[in-house]
Parts: sequence; C-alpha cells; structure tokens
Amino acid sequence: MIRGFAPIAGPDARVLILGTVPSVRSLEAGQYYGHPQNAFWPIMTALFVDDLRLEGAQLDYPARVDLLVQSRVAVWDVLHAAERPGSMDSSIVEATAVPNDIAGFLAEHPAITQVFFNGAKAEQLFHRHIAGPVIPGSREVHYHRLPSTSPANASLSFDAKLEAWAVVKVAAQGDMG
Repeated sequence: MIRGFAPIAGPDARVLILGTVPSVRSLEAGQYYGHPQNAFWPIMTALFVDDLRLEGAQLDYPARVDLLVQSRVAVWDVLHAAERPGSMDSSIVEATAVPNDIAGFLAEHPAITQVFFNGAKAEQLFHRHIAGPVIPGSREVHYHRLPSTSPANASLSFDAKLEAWAVVKVAAQGDMG
C-alpha cells in the first residue's frame, strides 16, 4: 500500500494542485514529483522564479517547496493511500483507494479558489472518490484539468506543457475568476 505525503501549503495559498499518489521514485526520494524526468518542478521554476540569475539553476527540494509556498501554490494528492504496482497511474487499484480530506483542506485554506488536476487520472480519481467537496460559506472553487507533467505523457513537449500550466501563475496571483 502506497501512502502519500503531507500537503505543501502556506496559510495564504490561492491555488491547489492535485496529483494522484506518489510514484515509486517520489517515495524513494521522499518528495513530490521526485522522478527526474517529471516536468513539474521545471515548470514551477519557469513560472515562479523571477530572478534571471536563478533561471535554469537546480533548486534543491526545500527551496522548491519554499518557492511554491511563497508563490501561494499548494500541492497534494487526491489519494492518501492506494495499491499500485509500479508507478503508472493506470495501475492504481481503485478498490484500495483512500482519498485525502480535500474538503477539510479547502476549509482550512479559505483563499484557495482554483484547483488544478495534474492530468486526467487525478481528475478522474477526484470525481470518483471525493465527488466534489462542499465548501463552507459562499466561496466558489473552480476545477481545471491540466496536462500531466509525468514523463509518461510524452505526447506534449515541455514548452506545450509550460504554456498550458501558465494558468497556475495567473491564478496564484489572484488574476483568475
């Protein structure tokens, strides 16, 4: 049984990015998106590192986490636990899926109004196991699927993924309704 990580989030997060459950490489590294070929961290760096001296530089994991927190971006997975032989999302054994408390997380982070799914499987698992969390009050939360940053999603180039993911920066800056 795979068990996920605690969320990355600051108290003022505006955006939540949801994956499925950590891959074998991520579990070995003890960090989100730990496979070196996953485009997630290069995309986040391209979107949120404003200092030209740092562009292209390798940020270590604590610096990456800090970058997201400072950028008001939270990261978590739809599932807290599941059985999955290997790392392919298509191999997740649905009957073993244990969802995270996304509704509780959103209640604790009232500035989040945009949730982005890292790929179709994350969105599918969310709708199957969470079924749209109820948000207290009148806050409206919008959900969007983005192309997976996984190396298994080789149909899109890095530049195409970066272009699609640019909406995360817009949302984190509060410019998206």
